[in-house]
Amino acid sequence: MRAVIQRVERATIEIDGKLHAAIGKGLLVLLGIIIDDNKEDIEWLSGKIARLRIFDDENGVMNLSLDEIKGEVLVVSQFTLHASTRKGNRPSYFRAANPDYAIPLYKNFIAAMENQTNLQVKAGVFGAEMKITLVNDGPVTIIIDSKSKE
Repeated sequence: MRAVIQRVERATIEIDGKLHAAIGKGLLVLLGIIIDDNKEDIEWLSGKIARLRIFDDENGVMNLSLDEIKGEVLVVSQFTLHASTRKGNRPSYFRAANPDYAIPLYKNFIAAMENQTNLQVKAGVFGAEMKITLVNDGPVTIIIDSKSKE
């Protein structure tokens, strides 16, 4: 699993021109799933994200976690995170998991994030055409991959 985590002031998802989900201060998590991802990847990645200390303390140092700032979480599936651009200029997505495999993992990841954070995690709709609006705070953007554990 690969995640792009953005510290946001706010973020929204629109589907078919209608507001689907919105959060205030917290994390927007773009999640890419590959065919060999499993429960261990979900547990490791959700725990790592939940405990990230990337919010400013009273001294302006990134030292606080999501829980400490009472933040929110918005998770969006994004198979393009596993794009391969090795050959030519058109990305290939051969590593991305197919929906039959990925959807249950996506739902389990959301549930694991809820368990790790004690929050109601908001989420996009797997496979939907979504418009995402965000105000990146910092900007702070972090990429974490469960296979390389970084």
